[in-house]
Amino acid sequence: KNSDRAPNESQPLRHFARQSHATGATVRTQYLEIPQVETTWELIASAPYWLWGCEMGVNEWGVTIGNEAVHTREPSHEPALIGMDLVRLGLERSRTAREAVEAIGGLVERYGQGGSCEATHFRTYQNSFIIADAASAWILETAGHRWVASQVHERGAISNLLTLDDWQLASDGVRAHAEDQGWWKPEGGFAAAYQDPETDLSTRQCRLDRAREILGGY
Repeated sequence: KNSDRAPNESQPLRHFARQSHATGATVRTQYLEIPQVETTWELIASAPYWLWGCEMGVNEWGVTIGNEAVHTREPSHEPALIGMDLVRLGLERSRTAREAVEAIGGLVERYGQGGSCEATHFRTYQNSFIIADAASAWILETAGHRWVASQVHERGAISNLLTLDDWQLASDGVRAHAEDQGWWKPEGGFAAAYQDPETDLSTRQCRLDRAREILGGY
């Protein structure tokens, strides 16, 4: 997992201890205040200095998460959750990779995604994630309030583009919404339907192809 951020944007390694929270407590993420859970797990993570959330990290249960920016047809300019919020929330609230997929998916469905993700200028995006533990790994891709996830078998990679054409887990109505908007295509599934058609994918695809080549081809 690499982070495409400005070379002078520091990203220190941070430690968050396990904490217990009172009933009814809330937590302030980058732009939203949302309900807190009873226990947040201990984690270490790489976190841009100005963000509440993290780019990548691992928690006390061995759950590991990293995200990539993707551009979709869904809007993301209004303040909501950003990808780095979702990485930290997933690590704080999950004991397995599957739990993290469902935790992040549920947050995406409820709150959506939006708000600037850059320190010096306004830039917004949606997110994809690789989520793993010692027993399994998942690729989770999102667009607005919608998401799909596919379990990794043997090896997997992501880049700054949507990749999933089929999936094992998803939010309700992923295909129906795309069909209603006229986005759904005979082939390509979620990726083909929700990818922003105006985004140049050439360098993003090159990175993905190279990662897959290094991993042994798939």
